[in-house]
Formats: sequence, C-alpha cells, structure tokens
Amino acid sequence: MNEQQRLPWPEASATGVGSWPGEDPAEAVRTIVGELPELPHLPELPARGAGADMVGRTAGMLPEFPVEVQPSGWRVAQRPGRDLARARDFLSYDLDALEERAHAYAGPLKVQLAGPLTLAASIELRGGEKLLADAGAVRDLTEALAEAVGAHVRDVRRRVPGAEPIVQVDEPSLPAALLGTVPTASGYSRLPAVERVTAEERLRTVFDAVARAGAVPVAHCCARSVPIDLLRRSGARAIGLDVAWLTRASDEAIGTAVENGVGLFLGVVAGTDRNLSDPAATVDPVRELWNRIGFAPELLARTVVTTPSCGLAGASPVYARTALTACRAAARVLRDEPRR
Repeated sequence: MNEQQRLPWPEASATGVGSWPGEDPAEAVRTIVGELPELPHLPELPARGAGADMVGRTAGMLPEFPVEVQPSGWRVAQRPGRDLARARDFLSYDLDALEERAHAYAGPLKVQLAGPLTLAASIELRGGEKLLADAGAVRDLTEALAEAVGAHVRDVRRRVPGAEPIVQVDEPSLPAALLGTVPTASGYSRLPAVERVTAEERLRTVFDAVARAGAVPVAHCCARSVPIDLLRRSGARAIGLDVAWLTRASDEAIGTAVENGVGLFLGVVAGTDRNLSDPAATVDPVRELWNRIGFAPELLARTVVTTPSCGLAGASPVYARTALTACRAAARVLRDEPRR
C-alpha cells in the first residue's frame, strides 16, 4: 500500500469524465478549472457535431490513419479530408482555450481519448464492416494511437507547462468486444469476441505509450461488466468505473487493483439532470465498497477520485456545474468521514 503515496493527485480530489454541454470551449474550460481546482480536465464538446465527438476527436489525432464521416458513422478513408480537418480544428480550439485559461496552472491535468477497442468498434473499414473485424487493421490503429498519445501529451505540456498530464483512455465498447456482442454492419449478426490476451496487448501498447510520454495512464469504462483485472494487467494506473454497476462480484478485482497501487475514479453523481442526494448519501456505495474490501479508512480519499457517472454532454449547463460541485463535496466526505 506504500504505492498509494505516489498516486498523482491530491487527497480528496474530484474530476469530470470528459464531455460537457454546449459549444463554447472557453466557457467550458473556465467552468471546469474553477470547479475542479485540484484535478481539472480538458472538456469535450460533442454538441458541435462530427469531429467533436469522442471517436472523431481521437481520430483527428491519428497519424497516417485517415477517416471520414459517412451516414453510418466514421469510416477509413483513402486520404485526409474536411472531416478530419474539422476534428483537428475542434481540438485546436479546445487546447487554445485551455492554454488561455490554465496556462499558469500547476498540477495534475486530465485529457481523454478513445481507446483502441472502442475506436475499432466504432470506425468502419472501407467496405463498411467494423474495423474490429480485421485484426491487422486493429493492430495498425493501435500503433497509430500510441504515436498520437505522445504528440498530444507534448502539446498539452507546451500549452500548460506546469501540467502533470493524466491520459484517460475511454473504452466503453471494451466489454462488448470481449463478449462478442458488437453488431456487424448489417446489424443482423455479431462480430466474434476479441480474445482477452489480444485486448490486453492492444491496451498495453497504448498505456505504455502514455507512460513513455511521462503521463499517467487511466482506463475508463462506464459500462457493465468492466474487465478490471485485464485493465490492471494492461498497465492502467487508475481505473474509472460507474459505482452503479459495481457488485460484490467486483470486490476481489477492485481489492487486487488497489493492493497493487491502482487508483479508482468512481462515478458517484448522475450524468444527466436530476435531484442530487446529500454528499454523504452520494458516497455511501463507495464507503460500503471500501469497508467490504477491507483497506484502511485513511487510504480511501487518497485512492478514490470522485466523478460523475459518465460524461455530462447530455446535461444542462446549470446541472453540469452542479454535478462537479457535488463531486467535490463527495470527495471531502471520503476524507472527513471515510466510515459510514
């Protein structure tokens, strides 16, 4: 448990998952830096359209792997076109806003990108089938993503020199890829399940690239049946989960991860507008989990970062700000009242 001392965020930290409502990057960054002073993140604004979405944003970073928008979604293209140019412009605008509003910030700063399995389950080959169906194409995509990670981290450091980058690799499609439930292009069948050893290799390639860039790799998946052990073995330094999907069956894997120095980003606040509970009730599932796995209470607020359950793109601006405030209050409860 000594490893816990080296988790790269302050005790009682809170952060966002990634996406944010609206279309104004300057306003989004201003709000997030103000509400999350200990662990801000670069927001994603998918309301702007194709290229600002999670897949398009990441695709715009990939070297020598052009894609374009088709009626069915993103598809591999012969050469870069206006869709990629738009995606790159969106990211540039967001980084400009970050530089303007957070240039003097010093401390952990989180950025997000889509992981290799989720990209492969979302991007189509030229023939129309999901890229996930072609093992060679998935390998090439993963290598391009690993190269893109380093360039992105360098750009963030240039714009915010005091930043200690954390790279969150979003893998919402990972459970489906492992279970063989990703639909084919026709929708009438399912793609074969990805072998766990292959998924681990692809994820490790990306996590290793993050670490080589001097950043901290975090895996995030707010779906059911997250393969926690696989993410830990792949090299994730922290794992982001929605507490609503955690059951006692997850306890052993979570306990092993924590014992090995892996942090937890736990979604405790709803991602869409609703009435919120008081902070103590909000973190009750986290405190109950911690009690079950049996670690010392004083380690709870060092290990766990509180977050919304998933991105906030579907929330109203007022609720999104309220959700971040609620996450900060919840984090303080984990520090001040670790036992229920």
